[in-house]
Amino acid sequence: MSDSKDKDVLLEVKNLTVEVAGKRLLRGVDMIVKEGETHVVFGPNGSGKTTLVNVIMGLPDYKVVDGDILFRGDSILEWNLTERAKSGIGLAFQHPPVVEGVSLGVLLKTIIPDKKTSEEIAKNAHMEDYLEREVNVGFSGGERKKDELLQLLAQAPQLVMFDEPDSGVDVDSIKLMVDIMRKLLQKNTPIRERKNSGIIVTHSGVILEEIHADRGYVLVNGRLVCSGPPLDIFDQVKNHGFERCIKEAYESEKDG
Repeated sequence: MSDSKDKDVLLEVKNLTVEVAGKRLLRGVDMIVKEGETHVVFGPNGSGKTTLVNVIMGLPDYKVVDGDILFRGDSILEWNLTERAKSGIGLAFQHPPVVEGVSLGVLLKTIIPDKKTSEEIAKNAHMEDYLEREVNVGFSGGERKKDELLQLLAQAPQLVMFDEPDSGVDVDSIKLMVDIMRKLLQKNTPIRERKNSGIIVTHSGVILEEIHADRGYVLVNGRLVCSGPPLDIFDQVKNHGFERCIKEAYESEKDG
């Protein structure tokens, strides 16, 4: 594994083992994401994909029983969600929450006080007509996903994580979402020049037809059982399901 002090390494997950209410959800996960890279994590439902990004983001209720998470070389295990967000980590949830009594416009202003800038970002996300509406109240699935991406555009994180971005979204909405995702992952952002990185969680992999990724993984039962070029991993999953990766991992452990 690469040295976590490598200046190009943005995120390093080291032997991460996680439990919730005594149930083990991640088992010794290792991952390195360098600046400018986008990684994709495949896996069946319940495999631990959402747990992985939630733990990196710092959501409560998860217990890290072993391992570490380093961001720019610093351990962030003791940082709460707000501290991680301020440091440059962002997450688009699979099921974005409803926030009654708070308009989308007001929420944006808490992130970016400059009204002109927040309105411009809303326009880039095709959400300028939603600013007076309560956050996600009455929104369709596609509108909720675009709202999540709009908030990420405002936050401008250096590490952008997407949990099942294409789940429950129609074709037209996917096209708009991909446009926003590309803005988030582009090498230089309007906020400041830098290399952005991403982690995309998916069980279908369809989003890879639109978004370039540098490395792919298969996560099954809390373990990373395969890794390699994302499109090769995707083709293997399409043609053989997750069974081949599981079999190869089992044979490798047995030989070891």
